[in-house]
Formats: sequence, C-alpha cells, structure tokens
Amino acid sequence: MVNLIDNLPAYENCRDSGVECYGSIPAHWLTVPNKYIFDLKKSLVGRHSSRYTLLSLTLNGVIKRDMENPEGKFPAEFDTYQEVSLGDFVFCLFDVEETPRTIGLSSLHGMITGAYTVFRPRPCSNFDNEFLQYFYLNLDSGKRLRFLYKGLRNTIPKDVFFAFKSLTPPIHEQRLISRFLSIKALQIDQAIQIKERQIELLKERKQILIQQAVTRGLDPDAPMRDSGMEWIGEIPAHWEVVFNRRLFREKSRPVQGDELPLSLSQVDGVIPSDEMRERSLSPAHRKNFKLCFPGDLVVNRFKGHLGVFFESAFEGIVTFHYGVFEPQKGTVTKYFEYLFHTEPYKTIYAGASNGMTVGLQNLSNNNFYAIKSLLPSADEQTEICGYIKDHSVPIDKAISNISSQIGKLKEYKATLINSAVTGKIKVPGVVEPTETKEREIA
Repeated sequence: MVNLIDNLPAYENCRDSGVECYGSIPAHWLTVPNKYIFDLKKSLVGRHSSRYTLLSLTLNGVIKRDMENPEGKFPAEFDTYQEVSLGDFVFCLFDVEETPRTIGLSSLHGMITGAYTVFRPRPCSNFDNEFLQYFYLNLDSGKRLRFLYKGLRNTIPKDVFFAFKSLTPPIHEQRLISRFLSIKALQIDQAIQIKERQIELLKERKQILIQQAVTRGLDPDAPMRDSGMEWIGEIPAHWEVVFNRRLFREKSRPVQGDELPLSLSQVDGVIPSDEMRERSLSPAHRKNFKLCFPGDLVVNRFKGHLGVFFESAFEGIVTFHYGVFEPQKGTVTKYFEYLFHTEPYKTIYAGASNGMTVGLQNLSNNNFYAIKSLLPSADEQTEICGYIKDHSVPIDKAISNISSQIGKLKEYKATLINSAVTGKIKVPGVVEPTETKEREIA
C-alpha cells in the first residue's frame, strides 16, 4: 500500500496554479473563486428549535450531539442556532489554527451553533460534494490557509473565503478522485482499526500481568487466604492487609521558589511541566505549591478513581491540588503505584471519592488513609516491581512499534489525499485531455 503513490502516474501537462498553497496543477484544472461554488446559508431555527436535532462539528465530522450523556455547556435556548441540511458544509472560520477540524459535510438534518458558517453548494455548480470535502479536509489538516487569516483569532472572513479559489477538475474527474479516495481511505482506516485493537489487547495483557503480580504474588504455589476485601479476593497467606495511613504520610515541605515545576500526566506520570502538552505551572503561584522528592507518591485527588497515582523520580514542586505522600518504612512506592492502577483499586478509590460529578470526585486525605492495601514484605515488593518491569519491556516495545505503524498509515493517508486533490497523481480512470481551453475563472 505504501508504494501506491509512487506507482500512480503524474499528469503530463501541468501549469502554475497562481495560488500559494497549490503550486503546480494539471493544465486542464480550473481555479474557481468560492463565490461561484458556495452560497452562504443563514437560516435560524428560532422558536422551532425543539423540532431539530442538535449537531456538532467534531474530529469525526458533523455528528448528532449526545443529549443523554451531554458534555460541555448548553445555552438556555437555541433560537439563534442555524439549520443544517443534508449536503450542507459546516465551516469553523475562526480560531482556525487552534481548532483540530474546521470543516464537515453534513449527512444529517438538524441545527448547529450560529458561531459556525454553513454553506450550500450552488445548484448546478458542477461540483462533487465528496471531492470538496476531501479538498478542504486536506487544506485544513495541514493548516494551509494561514495566508488568509485575519486578526488575533486567526479568522477567515467570509468575503476572503468567497474570493479564495478552489481547485476544480472536470466533474467526472472529481468523482473518480473522490471514489478512489473513499475506497483507499476505508482500507487504511480498517488497517488502523486492526492495529489499534492489537494495542488494546497488548495493554490488556500488560494489565493482567500487573494485577496478577501485585495481588497474587510471583509464587504460584504460595498458600492463599481471603483478603477480606470484596474487589480483591484471595491473596498470599503471608501478606498483610493494612490501612494506607501506615504506608504513606502527606508531607508539607517549605517551597523556596526556584524548584523544578512538575506536572502529573495520566499517561507519563510525574514529569517536568515543560514536557507537558497542557499548560505548565505559573511562577506567580508557586508559593502555594508542594515540594516532592524522588520516591514520593503523587496523587491527583480528582482522578483517584482513574488510578492517577505515580511515584516521582524528580525533586520539584507540584500544584496544591495534588497530594504528596512520603513512603514509610517498608513501603516501596512503585509497588503501590502498580497496585493502585489496577481495576479493583480504581473501583475502591471511586467509592472513596466525594462528589457526584464525574471529574470532580475529590479524594480526601482521610479517605485515602482509610483505604486498605495489600502489603508484601519490602523485598517481595521490590521483586514484584522488577518482574513487572522486565515483562513489560517486550509488551511496551510491541505497542511502540504498532503505534509507529499507525502513525505511518495516517501520514500515508494524508499524503495520498493531498496528492489526489491537488493533482500530483492521476487516479485510475482519469483520461487527460489533449487540449486545455480554459484555465481560470476570475
């Protein structure tokens, strides 16, 4: 599949497009201002909003909003929302640089926020909607319309959008391109889904390995006993079950102000804040931060039910929203990091967190201390951690390799779409004309 682009022929007759983001294009393709392609549609739903399905523009295109499990804010009324019909294009023409996806072709009838711009392809405009969607998704994916931005919010004004010239192959060629891309994109997406499922299975295998080690130990012949904990079941008979207050104690250490700012990532654990994709700590507020040392257990109090407990490998400061707990004698922090990441302990911490709203379930110190944990000897804790680390290496390596393959497939898909919609390759079935009478519509 990766050699497909190289195997497809290029157009024989090309010319300069005269448009910054296109470069050279097939000589018979036109560049047509959008005012000849789209009509601006501004039909407000008004008092009839209850008759419409609420829509959203997402990374998956224009979709029906989930009203049973709503996310985000909703207005008190939807009178200013606008109607969207099957075949309409929804564009987000503001904050273009920051918005992951700013264009969608609707396959639904409903309403969407008036902040977006809805266009209807003009009747008899000789345009294939699927081609247009691929064409603008390609421009959006690379943010290739930067030269059209205006103002601090990276906005493309409607008059600028209407003056912008789209590439327009003959209609039969557009259909060949969109059909070709639909088939190839589906094949690539299916390959990606298979690989994503492989990663899920590998992660499940790793989770089973960890849970087995931290709750059953490494000796399959060890005598077992009931733990007395509903979600745990049997444990090695020589292990203790103790309250967390015996294992960890929160520390409040003075902060000088020049310590390394740290953040807690749900994936990577405790890392320097400048390595986080999210916002970093503000120096103006460091007086409220907490100092943590290597070996401390750092807890996101609002995500205890998600298993966000990590051992710190750094000395630095974290926000006061986190809990910083120093391990007591006989406590190997890494073992408890593994233990608290298991599904049984996520369930236990969910029950110990206060608050009804998802994401605002606070785990207090008292509730953390009142949780019971499994306690092998310190030597056995260390041995279990080494076992998990050694057996995780090949799994993590396999996950990394498959993730790399997924990245290459996505890159290939983007390259294939870009090459097809800008005329860098000639898809099967296209017959190049011998003469070109018109090149551009002003």
